[in-house]
Amino acid sequence: MLPTSVAGYYKKRREILGKKDSSAAFFFPSNREYIRNDDVHYDFRQDSSLYYLTGFPEPESFLALLPSSEGGKSHRSILFVRQRNPEREIWDGERYGVDGALNVFGVDATYPIEELEDQLPELMKGVEKVFYRANLDETMDRRIYSVLETYRRGHGRSGRGLVPIQDPREHVGEMRLFKDSDEIELLCRASKITADSHSELMRHVKPGMNEFEIEALIDYLFRSKGCQRLGYGSIVAGGKNATCLHYRSNNETLRDGDLLLIDAGGEYGYYTSDITRTFPVGKKFSDQQAKFYDVVLKAQMECIAMVKPGVVYSTIHQHACLSLTEGLLSLGLLKGKTEELIQSNAFRRFFPHGTGHWLGMDVHDCGLYTQGGESRKLEPGMCFTIEPGLYVQPGDVEASEEFRGLGVRIEDDILVTSSGCEVLTKDVPKTRADIEALREKAFR
Repeated sequence: MLPTSVAGYYKKRREILGKKDSSAAFFFPSNREYIRNDDVHYDFRQDSSLYYLTGFPEPESFLALLPSSEGGKSHRSILFVRQRNPEREIWDGERYGVDGALNVFGVDATYPIEELEDQLPELMKGVEKVFYRANLDETMDRRIYSVLETYRRGHGRSGRGLVPIQDPREHVGEMRLFKDSDEIELLCRASKITADSHSELMRHVKPGMNEFEIEALIDYLFRSKGCQRLGYGSIVAGGKNATCLHYRSNNETLRDGDLLLIDAGGEYGYYTSDITRTFPVGKKFSDQQAKFYDVVLKAQMECIAMVKPGVVYSTIHQHACLSLTEGLLSLGLLKGKTEELIQSNAFRRFFPHGTGHWLGMDVHDCGLYTQGGESRKLEPGMCFTIEPGLYVQPGDVEASEEFRGLGVRIEDDILVTSSGCEVLTKDVPKTRADIEALREKAFR
C-alpha cells in the first residue's frame, strides 16, 4: 500500500503531463502478461510510463488522463483495473480491485478493466486528440479504436472523423529524462548494488566455471542486496563471445588466458543500473590484452571528464571515436591518417555502437537525443551511460592475430550535476592495477 504522500507524488506528474495539452487525452495501457510455456507466465513488470504516472503495479490496467469538464482545471485521472476475485487471488495473490485502487493511488475514478469500451467514450467530453502508443498490442489497439469510433458516433451526423492519435513518448520521455531527487536516490541505490555485485564477481570468477554460473551469481547478488529484478538480460561473455555485442547464450566454459566481459545491471524501485566490466579469467591481463584494454579505458575516462551542463551530447561520442581511432592506430589495427579514418568511419569495424544512452526506468530510457535537428545539450538531472568498446572479430583475417577474438567494453552510469557530473558506478574497479589486485583474491 502506498502512503498518501506517495500518491500525491504521482498525481503531480499527471498534472504536469496534462498541462502539455489541455484538450488531449493521454492513454497508457499496462504491459501484457506473457506465457512462458503452457500455463506458466513470465514475471510481470508494469509499463514504465504507467508506473511513472501512478505507481500502480498490476497487469490488466489502463490509465486515462482526460480534460477536465471544468475549464482551467487539471486533467482527470481514470484508472481501469482488475476487479477483486477471491478464487483467482488464491492462486495469483491479492489484487487492489476497483475500490482499493481508488483509495490508494490518488486517481479521480476507477472502473473495472472490462468496462473500458463502455465507460471511456462517455468520459471523453471535449477531447480533440489522443496520445496513445499504438502498434505494441493488437488487442489493445482494437479496443482503443473501438472507443474512438464510439466517441465519434456520439457526435451524431457531424461529418467528423476519428480524433487524431499521436505518440505520447515525446511528452512523457522529456519528463522522465530529468530525474528528481527521489529518482536519483533510487538510481544511486540501484547503482550501488550493481557496483558492489560486479566487484564481488571479480573476486569469485575462476577458470573452468561456466558463463551460466556467473549469470546465476549475478542474479543472486543483485537480489540478495535488495534489487527486485534484473534491469535487462545479463551478458556474460568469455573470450571471443565478447565480440558479439548482445551475446546472450551464456553457456560456455571460461578459459584461463581469456578475458570475460560482463554487462549486467540490477533494478531497484523500477530504476536500473547498467555496468560493463571486462577482466581476465585468470589473474592478469596479457601484454596484448593490456594494450587493447588501455585504449578503451583512456577513451572512457576522457569522455567522462567532458560531462557537465552545456556540453553537446553528440560531442561525447565524437571524442570516443577520435580517441579509439588513435588507439587503433597505435595498435596497428588501423593504418592511415586519423582525420581520414574518422571521416570514412573506419573505426566502425571495431566500434560499431554508440557511446551511451539515457538511463532510468528503462535501461535504454526515453527522452529526445536531438532538439531542432541538433544534438541536445546536457542539463542537470540527466542520467546516461558512457560505454566505449573495441571488438576484433575472430574471423577478421586483416587484423593482427594477437588481437583477434578480443572484445572489451567499459561502461559506467553518469548523472549530470549543476557543476559537472557524478559517476554513480565509480565503486567498481576499472584500472588494470585495481582489477588485477581484486582478481588475485580469487586464487587465494
